[in-house]
Amino acid sequence: MGVGEQGQQRDVLAFYALTAFAVVVYTAPGEWIPVFDPLRLALVTSALAAGLMALRRLGKAEPLFFDGVRGVALLIFSGLAFASVTWSVNPDVTRSTSLELIKLTAIYLTIINVVTSGKRLAVLCGAVVLASIVTSIGVIDWYNTGVDLVEGYRARWVGVYADPNHMAMNVGLVVPLAVAFLARKESGWVLRALCGVAAGLAVVAIVLSHSRGGFIGLSVAMAVWAFREKRRMQAIVVGALLVVGLVVFAPQSFWQRNETVTEFHQDASAMGRVYAWQVASRISLDRPLLGVGVGAFRYAWPFYAPPEATHAYVAHNVFLDVIGEMGFVGLLCFLVFAGGATGGAFASSKDSQMGWLGRALSASMAGYLVCDLFSGYILSAHLYVLFGMAASAHRIAMARAEAAAKVVQRVPAAGRGSSAAWEGSGHAA
Repeated sequence: MGVGEQGQQRDVLAFYALTAFAVVVYTAPGEWIPVFDPLRLALVTSALAAGLMALRRLGKAEPLFFDGVRGVALLIFSGLAFASVTWSVNPDVTRSTSLELIKLTAIYLTIINVVTSGKRLAVLCGAVVLASIVTSIGVIDWYNTGVDLVEGYRARWVGVYADPNHMAMNVGLVVPLAVAFLARKESGWVLRALCGVAAGLAVVAIVLSHSRGGFIGLSVAMAVWAFREKRRMQAIVVGALLVVGLVVFAPQSFWQRNETVTEFHQDASAMGRVYAWQVASRISLDRPLLGVGVGAFRYAWPFYAPPEATHAYVAHNVFLDVIGEMGFVGLLCFLVFAGGATGGAFASSKDSQMGWLGRALSASMAGYLVCDLFSGYILSAHLYVLFGMAASAHRIAMARAEAAAKVVQRVPAAGRGSSAAWEGSGHAA
């Protein structure tokens, strides 16, 4: 049983819109199908989901669930971002960035209010996995046809997937979810086959991106999933097959680029990260509490970068990005939010009914956060969808545990009452 059966029925349309949003995020139809471009499907579906959820709550006079400490931390984080317009080095950029962050916060709140049962969570996760097939095929097609390859050999795709690193981390998070469906017999052979295809294509897309952070994040995610999955031998076999496929089919350029980690001084991409981290460090010394304003990191670059760093980069680390743009106050809020969602995913892994999905989500969270150390940024719909699913898994597991505890408490009391009635009737003699 979910968090609230009546609420589930009332939120069914909001759930459909939310699932459509998750599909649109990965398929990005407006970016490659001209007729969909003016429709702004991501905005429409997300606004529809949030609006339906809010209207139904107001219509039934039900309170909105804010997800406890982690949800409040996210709300404070978004509020601080909007307030940073007043001290930003580029107020216009900060204003637009903060509005986008508020939209993503609304998506997170919609997920935790609408995804209130294990079935809904599985459907949303499955939709994300299957939709990623379109993204992976797009990346592979562009690589095979040589379309817009970064540095002449790094594959990417349209929209938010135009950066190979961001593409790799967003596609990589679906792999543990896909293999969890694949390893579960109850999923049915059609879904298992499709999830196997999704996992294989995602790994290929990550390899073709030549993203070092994406490869590390994927390795961490699969290791976490394999060692925490109850069917450990089966999990290790699935993980081993992915590794074998990677070793056999990865192009030589993939291994060559990963070998450059030890020679980062000669790698322009790696040095860009070093410069960005130096800028974040200098901003934190100059503006430790509140930073330079959300979205303003690159615009503060000329004031804090070393002389040899003539090109402005993003922070290339979501935590340093938060420190630079919103200071340590913002970092505290973000850590509470991210840590709460991650801890919730790991806690939900113990649930008897949906633990298999909780273990997959916790592995995705681990891999995604590792990628965030190399290529993270605040405005990522994938981040808030993943964190929202993890928080929902935790909420559902907690509700089920509380319901089970109440049943256990009632049974002994009933038993004692029946025993007393039997003894007082005189039949016990």
